[in-house]
Amino acid sequence: MVELTTVFVTGFPGFLGSALVERLLDRYGSETELACLVQSEYRDEAEERAREIVDDADRDWDDRIALYEGDVTEGDLGLDPDDYADLELDTVELYHLAAVYDVGMSEAVGRRVNVDGTRHVLHFAEGCPDLRRFQYVSTCYVSGRYDGLFTEGMLEEAGPFHNAYESTKHEAERLVRDAMDDGLPATIYRPAVVVGDSGTGETQKYDGPYYVLRLLLRQGDYALTPAMLGSGGVEINVVPRDFVVDAIDALSAMDRSEGVTYQLCDPAPVTASKLLRLFADAADTTP
Repeated sequence: MVELTTVFVTGFPGFLGSALVERLLDRYGSETELACLVQSEYRDEAEERAREIVDDADRDWDDRIALYEGDVTEGDLGLDPDDYADLELDTVELYHLAAVYDVGMSEAVGRRVNVDGTRHVLHFAEGCPDLRRFQYVSTCYVSGRYDGLFTEGMLEEAGPFHNAYESTKHEAERLVRDAMDDGLPATIYRPAVVVGDSGTGETQKYDGPYYVLRLLLRQGDYALTPAMLGSGGVEINVVPRDFVVDAIDALSAMDRSEGVTYQLCDPAPVTASKLLRLFADAADTTP
């Protein structure tokens, strides 16, 4: 008899979480349950996304993906006590992607989801007797306004933060690093600004760099865009979703990635002026 194990995922059916679950289904066999923590309000969306991912006439989606309604902001992850105990006992790998990524969010929201949420998921992970790895998705922008090269080994050196997103993700990563110092096997991933799929263009929401694209599209053949003096040479680091998911999928399967932080970014980022020209080409307009 094959013993069933569990891979636990937060952040489904989010933009990165959905794509990552699809990759994990390919890696793990039928003896592994992919357990996804889903907020109640996204249950229908999660079921629909699970159907799309499995897409197998001979198999129902819930034969491969198990949805557990809950919330990382709650100390027990909002789970039924029996489910919590069973998941803790069976989980061998945990991917924590749930976070608020809106740079305009309030400090209170960021602290509740990004900081307290990570603390609660870490508490769960530390109670898993057979946990092989805690896979945590952070952000390159834990660096804040740091002036200079910010390496994977740096965190406390971060400069002042632009917003609550940066500060709360910085604090959340510190919690993960503290747990690693106490013996938790973990890997940290720091994506840059994540945009749509490089092949299909698929994205979940039009924010961040997409605001510029939407501005161009609204103005027709010729468009005016605001530009700060000297900003033309400023580099903007954007990476497509498939690059980030490919990297997490590949690195998380390597034994040597334990204890390592990876910055998932473009080693040769485009400048703001170059990015604007690329957007203008895509929008078929002249900036």
